[in-house]
Amino acid sequence: MINLAEVVGTVEAYLDRYGTERARLAPLLTALDQGTAITARSTFTGHVTCSAMVLDADWRALHIHHNVLNRWLCPGGHLEPGDTTLLGAALREVEEETGIEADALAILDPLPVDIGVHRFPANTARCEPEHWHFDLRYAFTVAEPPRLRLQADEVGGSAWLPIEPGALAEKLEPLRHTAAGTAPVAVPSRE
Repeated sequence: MINLAEVVGTVEAYLDRYGTERARLAPLLTALDQGTAITARSTFTGHVTCSAMVLDADWRALHIHHNVLNRWLCPGGHLEPGDTTLLGAALREVEEETGIEADALAILDPLPVDIGVHRFPANTARCEPEHWHFDLRYAFTVAEPPRLRLQADEVGGSAWLPIEPGALAEKLEPLRHTAAGTAPVAVPSRE
């Protein structure tokens, strides 16, 4: 299982790069300061999730239609007991939800390109109250869009969508030049 120290180190490194986001990350930083068990899905004050922005050669991001939320999102989800790294959790989620294996991806940066802090609605079917999701978003490229095997119980479709203008697009732009000019960092094993 991923320990709190890895989350703290990752968030600190992220804030070294994007220090102006400290206020936006306040709920996450409070949970870290309190030593809350945010790597466990059962922590309903809030917990960590990991997602992946899988970008194709045209700089479009793979989105899946999330059945429960009825929204288009990048592949991602909760940490599992067998996850040993945050990056590995993002890779596992991509493979589970889309069938894309880690060796088909190249990571653009070993740090998250973004950290989302948002309220997740209550799920009465799972007896889960409304809670915070602290979503660490990693960026990957794929040489050409691979054949997908969608996880039908969670995913209702897929689409390669343009990146919307805004803060995330601005963070991705330097990585786009890296992807075009040099070979991205090879994706490490999930273990």
